[in-house]
Amino acid sequence: MQKGLTESLAGRYEMIPMNHWSYPEMQEAFDFSLDEFLYFGGYPGSARLIRDEQRWRQYVRASLIQPNIEKDILQMTRVDKPALLKTLFELGCAYSGQIVSFTKLQGQLQDAGNTVTLSHYLDLLAQAGLLTGLQKYAGQKLRQRASSPKLNALNTALMSALAGYTFAQAQADRSYWGRLVESAVGAHLVNSATDNCEIHYWRESPDEVDFVIGNGRQLTAIEVKSNIGFAVPKGLGIFAEQYVGTRTMLVGEGGVPLAEFLSHPAADWLE
Repeated sequence: MQKGLTESLAGRYEMIPMNHWSYPEMQEAFDFSLDEFLYFGGYPGSARLIRDEQRWRQYVRASLIQPNIEKDILQMTRVDKPALLKTLFELGCAYSGQIVSFTKLQGQLQDAGNTVTLSHYLDLLAQAGLLTGLQKYAGQKLRQRASSPKLNALNTALMSALAGYTFAQAQADRSYWGRLVESAVGAHLVNSATDNCEIHYWRESPDEVDFVIGNGRQLTAIEVKSNIGFAVPKGLGIFAEQYVGTRTMLVGEGGVPLAEFLSHPAADWLE
């Protein structure tokens, strides 16, 4: 009986997105170092707990992740397989920074259904600000939609709270720390991108570009370098050859300092 009785506010208000806090905001408000931001992420509510990592981890899980999924998604949208959505989120955080085919995800998820279901649930997680699946840049929308997603947690606190690494252990594991750095860059790009600014990745085996920022014909290809001595891959040059006029960037050692990169919105790197 109530259906149709409520008045829609569509078109009568201004959308003001409330994104995760950025590195400069966490640094100014809570004196976060860069490494602390990379591990503990951009949740202001949990910042006071970082000296007690067990309590911090419990807060992120119980007070941020659980309500976000159970209230913001499950109570607002019809989800036929809520357990699958939760497991997809956890698996996505574990694979953050990696390109994973939907077929591979199906193989690791019970009752996964078809790839359309997984793609839909990934979209719901992205809308909730938890996890996104970046599409491959291909120049054509149809080819982009058909690509395997590059999973990216939209706040690195989500990775850290679920991974089981302490702050010190994460710093000591250079492979894991590298994925944390790359995920932080991806999260920053997605969270700071305007409506006309799209974030992708690119790969044509064996060459790959970590991130591609696009706005019409403006393109910037980005490679993230988290380790000293890391050789710059050929992917940037090959991508620039295929898409003439592309700006290429190295973020990290030997390129734009990570702290500086995280201090500017995505669109700034198109100029």
